[in-house]
Amino acid sequence: MEQQKKRLSNTALHGQEERVKRIFRDQIAEAAGLLEVFLSGIVLVGLLLSIVPLLQWMPGLIVDGNDVEVYDFLTRALDIVIGIEFIKMLAKHSPGSVLEVLLYAIARNMIVGHEDAIQNLVSVAAIALIFIIRRFFFVPSFGQKLPGGQLAPDVAHLYATKEEGEDLGEDEAE
Repeated sequence: MEQQKKRLSNTALHGQEERVKRIFRDQIAEAAGLLEVFLSGIVLVGLLLSIVPLLQWMPGLIVDGNDVEVYDFLTRALDIVIGIEFIKMLAKHSPGSVLEVLLYAIARNMIVGHEDAIQNLVSVAAIALIFIIRRFFFVPSFGQKLPGGQLAPDVAHLYATKEEGEDLGEDEAE
């Protein structure tokens, strides 16, 4: 009898312990989400501040845009675009946004990088691979929902268009 009571109390303690662990895990996940949003805000402020020198270079590009100024301008502009895509990736949590960040990063490296022909060929192959993944291997249901259950913003417009009865073209379905 006493052993049965002990077993029951151990089971009750184990259930209570699991509940506390679950609550603690949920709190940690929520704190990590808030930290992620805070970090996204810091990155956004940094990107907004980095636009100021870009705007200051504009008159110099018009008057006498030498190669160095154009290179610096393109480098800074593409870095800002990659930063914006990075913020969108943090906000959306979808595989599609990750692929977009990779696509922009590789394209930036090709445009402003001084790479040899082999590295450019590898970059083109990587971009082609990203498009192949998006077209043939990207499972539509994977990554379309945010953690709260609502549709991700990058795919919500597709469903809205389908519901309106419009025919989606090949480019819009991507």
